Amino acid sequence: MPRLPSLSVVIPVLNEEEEIGRILTATKTLLEKRGGEWEIIIVDNASSDETSLRAEPFVDGTHVRFLRNEVNRGKGYSVRRGMLEARGDLRLMCDADCVVSLRSLPHMEDVAREVDVVVGSRLSPGARVSRQQPLRRRFVGVGFLALTRVVMGRLPRDIYCGFKLWRGEAAHAVFERVHLDGWAFDAEALALARRMGYTVRETGIEWSNRPDSRLSIGNVLLPLVRELLAARRSVRRVPVAHQVGSGQSATAQPETAL
Repeated sequence: MPRLPSLSVVIPVLNEEEEIGRILTATKTLLEKRGGEWEIIIVDNASSDETSLRAEPFVDGTHVRFLRNEVNRGKGYSVRRGMLEARGDLRLMCDADCVVSLRSLPHMEDVAREVDVVVGSRLSPGARVSRQQPLRRRFVGVGFLALTRVVMGRLPRDIYCGFKLWRGEAAHAVFERVHLDGWAFDAEALALARRMGYTVRETGIEWSNRPDSRLSIGNVLLPLVRELLAARRSVRRVPVAHQVGSGQSATAQPETAL
């Protein structure tokens, strides 16, 4: 029987004192049931509440690690730090609202046997969304996705869904080249992955909108445009590769070569 790949779960958090216990309990329960070697890496982006205090009972330095940014460096920085600190054969980026999506992890692991990056999607066949975002958020989200594709070229449909599974080799190679610290880091990372020859596949997942989401559309829109333009310049500096990390041959997609 083949060895079960080790798994790292990277969870970026900011002021999650009310939810951090539930997040860690659900994630730890799933990983213990899964078996094999695993770790959870919480990256706290300079929370001003009791997030770190409430996470402390879970932290053992081995299975659960806690990294703290001394100043708010952005979600992109936090995910990049966690991905590069991770030791797993597989590395899951899991937003703080991803508890429902954890049920889709076994399916994503199956997909990861064939590709290097599995993008969890609320828009792909098989997705099960139990609570939608408000209509206004969905409308603006469509605009975000369209803008990202105009600037970055063809990417997965649900670029900004915070549930993505990476092979360790691909995660390390890509995230050590990601420059963006803000929201557009997802687009930069996926565009880099494809340009470097790693295979990317989108698959439907379970998901539920968290009503208390603190994302402000107005505060994100203008920085997103600047970040996307910076991401395009960054990706263009990387030579186009024709070999994927999993050893399969692949030709870089023209629409992702930017």
